[in-house]
Amino acid sequence: MATKKTSTVTIKLVKSTIGCKKDQIATVEALGLHKIGETVTQPKNAATMGKVKKVIHLVEVTEA
Repeated sequence: MATKKTSTVTIKLVKSTIGCKKDQIATVEALGLHKIGETVTQPKNAATMGKVKKVIHLVEVTEA
């Protein structure tokens, strides 16, 4: 049986959440980011990309 390879994205927090709206802070935390410079790997799907779109001004995204 062939396994389906899922693509992933690497998300890095590059700006502080100080002064951001509460929903944007919650979105950054939902992505698994807490400190500036922290990096997480998430699956590339509609839910993750929607979260990234909401806080694109705070994060840096690369294809993994």
